[in-house]
Amino acid sequence: MAREWTGIQQFPLATQTKLLELLGTLKEKSRDSLTILVMGKGGVGKSSTVNSILGERAVAVSAFQSDVPRPVMVSRERSGFTLNIIDTPGIVEGGYVNDQALQLIKRFLLNKTIDVLLYVDRLDSYRVDNLDRQIVKAITESFGKEIWRKGVVVLTHAQLTPPDCLSYDDFFARRSEAVLKVVDSGARFKKYEIQDHAIPVVLVENSSRCNKNDNGEKILPNDTVWIPSIVETITNVATNESKSIFVDQKLIDGPNANERGKMFIPLILAFQYFFVIKQLQKWIKDDIAKAPKSSWE
Repeated sequence: MAREWTGIQQFPLATQTKLLELLGTLKEKSRDSLTILVMGKGGVGKSSTVNSILGERAVAVSAFQSDVPRPVMVSRERSGFTLNIIDTPGIVEGGYVNDQALQLIKRFLLNKTIDVLLYVDRLDSYRVDNLDRQIVKAITESFGKEIWRKGVVVLTHAQLTPPDCLSYDDFFARRSEAVLKVVDSGARFKKYEIQDHAIPVVLVENSSRCNKNDNGEKILPNDTVWIPSIVETITNVATNESKSIFVDQKLIDGPNANERGKMFIPLILAFQYFFVIKQLQKWIKDDIAKAPKSSWE
């Protein structure tokens, strides 16, 4: 049951106005609800981002628990529109993708429709590695590559001073490019697919040290008012031409190994016939032809 979205009233008036305008845009496109799935490694700021978007402490966050222990859906209603945000535990443990956490998330999502995926990482991470590729690959294998058509890359801890005398925008561009390359590789997108549909990247700063403009809105070092910015990006992705992802039992179970094998049966039989049986027949005929005939033949 969705609660009234009272947290929106905690935002400065300018932010409230923009958010209500974006909700109006969704309703104009015959949308009365929106479901957002938040995924990523642990400790990157997934839960804090959920709280920031809602303007309230909807998900518990502490210094001793960086992630929710299990998936949780927070639902808020405003003017006949329902916003659902699903926070999830980190899917990495001990330097590897945690299959148990993935299965927990998939079971929680059964019979739910995902309109937008927020893939969360940190802006202040200076490299990507094979683990990042494995995470993207695991998400792709769990929900299909089309989940990234509904994806937004979210980079947290965005209130920073870039290293190596780089400008903020240059550092953001380099970090974004590195993360998107990992997503494109892990999702196994072809080159033309990447060109046709670029995954948007947004910046987030959840801490209280985030700077504010004259209207009291939280802004980043590049002067972006980030809460309306991320909600606008979510709105654009939710209403793009790609279909939302419905999580049914078939998607949860994944490809069936037996079913996958059936498509190769005709090829295997043909191979056996032409390269095994036919060859055996030839050898038998050759042996018969070479065999000495009996005196009575």
